[in-house]
Amino acid sequence: MRKIILISAASLAIFACGKKEDPKTAPKPEAKPEEVLVSVTTVKDTTFTHYLEIQGNVDTQQNVTIQPEMSGTLVTLNAKAGQHVSKGQVLGRVDDAGIGQQVAQLQTQYELAKTTFERQKRLWDQKIGSEIQYLQAQTQMISAEKMVNQVKAQLSKTLIKAPFSGTIDEVFVERGEVVAPSQKGLMRIVNLGNLYVSTMVPESYVGKVKVGTTVDVEINSIGKTYAGKVRQVASSINPENRSFGIEVNIPNPENLLRPNQVAKLKIIDYTNKKAMVVPTNVIQEDGQKNQFVFVVTNSNGKTGTAKKTIVKTGQSAGNVTEILSGLNAEDIIVTEGANTISEGMKLNF
Repeated sequence: MRKIILISAASLAIFACGKKEDPKTAPKPEAKPEEVLVSVTTVKDTTFTHYLEIQGNVDTQQNVTIQPEMSGTLVTLNAKAGQHVSKGQVLGRVDDAGIGQQVAQLQTQYELAKTTFERQKRLWDQKIGSEIQYLQAQTQMISAEKMVNQVKAQLSKTLIKAPFSGTIDEVFVERGEVVAPSQKGLMRIVNLGNLYVSTMVPESYVGKVKVGTTVDVEINSIGKTYAGKVRQVASSINPENRSFGIEVNIPNPENLLRPNQVAKLKIIDYTNKKAMVVPTNVIQEDGQKNQFVFVVTNSNGKTGTAKKTIVKTGQSAGNVTEILSGLNAEDIIVTEGANTISEGMKLNF
């Protein structure tokens, strides 16, 4: 009985050894490639514009303080803040201190001198009288006329007129005040229809910024962007900051712009109407200083494989960069998640 049990145990041990697999020939579990979830975009031909971004100020040459030409009491005031006025419109009058009466008297003297000359001329034409009488009458008439014109010019200085068409921004005086030329002046008049932006541009752009160059003008305070053009370029470089001044015309159809507003200028200096651009943040650099992006290959619409693609970049503007070589239109590139992948990874998107 004991022999039978021993034989059976030995048989089980041999059977178990016969079923054990050889580790060299045993099949290994298949390793799945790493999969990463990313976002992608398709490269398209588009218009790429590069610009210099710089700050400037809205300004106008028609923003002046009106001064009286003659001191005296302000007897009339025909202007108020916010009023639109035309060039030459009378806005007030200073007391003439009797100049008006002088004009009337001198005008009478002139009329008499003129009549005397005309009579003397008729006699002289008829060969009656002497030449000296004729010349004296002529001289008296001319002298009287000059006196009238001089005093009329003085009288005109009592009138306060608008130097150009515009809007009265503020009035600093009241009727009845004694006025004289001063730093404050009488009132301020502004023309909002002839505005421009002035700024300084780095010397390196001297060959790129010219009269007629297109400029986008952003006014953040009102949330508006206007299309302007360079109207003037300085002929010299400022030696202190190596820059030159420019002026940019801007429209003001809604009268929202005001002198001294801060403006952000985007001066267009390069345009490629058939360019390929990618988001700047997807461009990476390897150890050999090569710039590259990841292109999706073997794409079936939702998955694909990452391929490192060397690119040559051009200029950047905003958050995009121009690609000069390395990509083709309709290539699919990785945008979000590009920093977490490597060559050959399987991508889901």
